Amino acid sequence: MLSDSEAQELLSFLRLDTRADVKGQATEYILGLTGTRDGCRYLQTKPDFLKALAKLTADISIAIVKDCYHSLVNLSADETLHKPLVKEAGILPVLLNHLLDPEYEFSDRICSILTNLSRHERTCVDVLHELQEQNIGMAKIVEIFCTEGFNKKASLHYLGPLLSNLTQLPEARHFILDRDRCVIQRLLPYTQYKASVTRRGGVVGTLRNCCFDHSHHEWLLSDAVDILPFLLLPLAGPEELSEEENEGLPVDLQYLPEDKSREDDPDIRKMLIETLLLLTATKVGRQILKKKNVYPIMREFHKWEKEPHVISACEKLIQVLIGDEPEAGMENLMEVEIPEDVEQKLKEMEAKEQEQIEKEEELLKAEREKSCSSNPEELER
Repeated sequence: MLSDSEAQELLSFLRLDTRADVKGQATEYILGLTGTRDGCRYLQTKPDFLKALAKLTADISIAIVKDCYHSLVNLSADETLHKPLVKEAGILPVLLNHLLDPEYEFSDRICSILTNLSRHERTCVDVLHELQEQNIGMAKIVEIFCTEGFNKKASLHYLGPLLSNLTQLPEARHFILDRDRCVIQRLLPYTQYKASVTRRGGVVGTLRNCCFDHSHHEWLLSDAVDILPFLLLPLAGPEELSEEENEGLPVDLQYLPEDKSREDDPDIRKMLIETLLLLTATKVGRQILKKKNVYPIMREFHKWEKEPHVISACEKLIQVLIGDEPEAGMENLMEVEIPEDVEQKLKEMEAKEQEQIEKEEELLKAEREKSCSSNPEELER
């Protein structure tokens, strides 16, 4: 890495008043550093460089600004740099200052950085606090997210994962679940947003996080929100169900067409199932999911699914749907106190299950690679 004197010289070039060509070479060098783990860890100890990058996002040169944002995206992907970026470089006000600008062309990179910084609770708290300090708040983020074409130069898809990250905090969930605001109802259609897997996954992650608050389950499943079809439709396929099974389903899931396709992304499929599973944690949730005939959809899904980790989640849900009700006093599975020895056994079982899933995934991967190598035309296409 750089000697102290070299670092000082480089830092002296990272100023708004430096000659453009020299400044460009300096930001290009920093960008190269951020592309390596060692480079990121080096810059972790150099808060002045982080501050300089933040300031240079205001440069008149588009190329320099682009390099700075690219560097900040790389740096924010490293968890060890979250605190230096937020606390020492004070990057959040700089980012949020531009987020509301519908003409700002680097808003997508800002969204990516904010998503990275909010991934872990420690700095997620800082992001939410700064949103409030800047008079943006959750309301404006949701408004921008739900306004198609808000920024003509940026897609803002990464606001989805940002919302998902923010809802790991009770305060953010409280806003999303506020019954007077109709926020969650605005987000539901994005579970089937075809244009972006990032936006789609972000919303599904948000819904899953909100379902950890079991006191809202009955409301979420009621006609006021009607969350169930939005979770089930991406998991439903074209399989023909019996008339009796169809009649028991929510209207939107009855008699689906032959070309009905399922969610492409396995991680999103898993999150959808996990959200349904959370809704079965309460007695009223289980009753509604059984009454709404969720089982046939999941039965057909289980036959179709190939990914081991998704199959495992599906089997847990099916087990609840077809199983007996818990004994009296244990109706709310989120409030059941598990004895320490039982909890330990459950963890051991979960670890073994995860090990088995990983083995199955390796086998599946090997089969796919073998299939591709034996059919090179598939690769060309």
